[in-house]
Amino acid sequence: MPKQMIMGNQAIALGALKAGVKLVAGYPGTPSSEIIEFISKYKDKTKTYVEWSVNEKAAVEVAAGASYAGARTLVTMKQVGLNVASDPVMCLSYVGVKGGMVIISADDPGPISSQTEQDTRNFAQYSKIPCLDPSTPQEAYEMIQEAFELSEKYNTPVFVRPTTRVDHAYESMEFPELTEVSSNAEFTKDTQRWVIFPRTSFMNHKRIFERNESVLPGQFSKSRFNIVKNSEGSKLNFIAGGISYCYLMEALEILKIPASVLKIGTPYPFPKELALDFIKAHGEVTVFEELDPFLEENLFLLAGEKNLTVKIHGKKDRTVPEAGELSVEIVKAIIEKLNGSSGSEASKNAQSQSAAPLSNSAESPELPVRPPVLCAGCPHRGSFYAVKLATKDKKTAYCGDIGCYTLGNAKPLDMCDTCLCMGADITMAQGFYHTEPDRLCFSFIGDSTFFASGITGVVNAVYNQSHQTLCILDNSTTAMTGHQPHPGTGVTMMGQAVDKISIPKILEAVGVKPIIEVNPFNLEEAVNAVKEASSAPGVSAVIFKSPCISVASKLGYKFPGTKKVDSAKCIGCQKCIKELGCPALSISTQTNANGKQIVNIDSSLCTGCSLCSQVCPVKAID
Repeated sequence: MPKQMIMGNQAIALGALKAGVKLVAGYPGTPSSEIIEFISKYKDKTKTYVEWSVNEKAAVEVAAGASYAGARTLVTMKQVGLNVASDPVMCLSYVGVKGGMVIISADDPGPISSQTEQDTRNFAQYSKIPCLDPSTPQEAYEMIQEAFELSEKYNTPVFVRPTTRVDHAYESMEFPELTEVSSNAEFTKDTQRWVIFPRTSFMNHKRIFERNESVLPGQFSKSRFNIVKNSEGSKLNFIAGGISYCYLMEALEILKIPASVLKIGTPYPFPKELALDFIKAHGEVTVFEELDPFLEENLFLLAGEKNLTVKIHGKKDRTVPEAGELSVEIVKAIIEKLNGSSGSEASKNAQSQSAAPLSNSAESPELPVRPPVLCAGCPHRGSFYAVKLATKDKKTAYCGDIGCYTLGNAKPLDMCDTCLCMGADITMAQGFYHTEPDRLCFSFIGDSTFFASGITGVVNAVYNQSHQTLCILDNSTTAMTGHQPHPGTGVTMMGQAVDKISIPKILEAVGVKPIIEVNPFNLEEAVNAVKEASSAPGVSAVIFKSPCISVASKLGYKFPGTKKVDSAKCIGCQKCIKELGCPALSISTQTNANGKQIVNIDSSLCTGCSLCSQVCPVKAID
């Protein structure tokens, strides 16, 4: 088979296809999104059904039905998506499955693109579901296949927990031959097995306890994903898992320091026998892992259970940073400190093997701070600005949500007072209103998030007589995670054209009124729409409808010409910059007749959305 450079998420997808996965469901979320997108490229060849579900809970339940029938299924999400999916996941742990069911929950140390640094390994232990933790794309490819075998052997879902650096790393791998998946799955009725009665759950709990405490720890102690590398005479001993193992091995190679290492690729159930042998042999260990001290705490429990005197260093004694990502540099510095070799020959060796700096640090200018901003031409900028103008000098609460539009919190817009989790904008606004009825409450939610977790909040708002205005930012895509389709786009992940599900009709059916649809780039109409909606009693809605600038051309949107500043008219007030914060706008070195610097528009960024020309008090932008 030919070798290719393959991304971690693609390796996961290939492993699942190689294992014969029949159904794949998930909800987009960085760093896991590419898994489903890659699988969809081969759906015609393998006859695998693939879908973007409306949320993670729905994805797990769809997969559960197929798994009950005996099909192998894969569910993908990021770590916070596991919170949404937790209801069916916890129940599946007790009920069990028939066809192998693997749940990818991609953790995000940093966090790089998430609200939290939560650790799926702890959820696995909490839900009593086995968990595998890959270190590289190749290992992820192999782990997925073994996870399906493990799932079917013990009739349980299995977690695979890659992290961002594994998901997005590349490795040279053999591209497997993919064939059509067998479709002989058939559901057999068995209410004693598939209906979750209290007595059944009680008996299954006993079975799960026996499996996780007596069977799997021994099996995992012999797993090929757990590796011991002993170094005779070494005073340094390490335990690591996931990408942290790769950082550790690279740091040791750079430093040329001998050490004994235990790699744990099956964190739950914890491979007690293997870990016990290692800590007995070495007496003192340092644990490298990202997010929670999961391995470390299991080692403490094991040492206490066996009444061992052993020193365990890690996050708990602050030997290892308690939050954020690790790196080769961080691990290397810790090893040097443990080895007592800071500034020693080992440190010099490390420096000599590092890349030389591009220039003398004293001569290098400090890089400018570049916070994320809404794209030039983003319709959300117009939506936020319209609400801001319409509610000027009023007592307000602006509840934001998860997506590109969270960037509405940045100045100069400053239009997101809160952001908790997907869909919470609508319900949090209700909390503000019921506490302060004189406050104008607005919630900002994207079209994809509306379908994922917003509809329930709208029902709650109408039923419980809230007074609030829903601002639905409909840009015709799931922009933040890579422009995936959703129920309002009219296309499925299988490539089928379907009827678009109408957001206005859903709102009308629930009882929202008025419902006003407006183009956010028409500032005057948008402001008037916000004023009309917010002055109405009960729950109202303004749907700001304009495509994401990244997909607009694909949807047939014609871009107007880029805007230019008339230097003779520009008075240098910079209102367009101070009010909108568009990255295409900047202050020019050119001055006007009064000596004030005029505004410049970067033609390579400008899309001609016209917001700046509508804001300009002297009509200097044409």
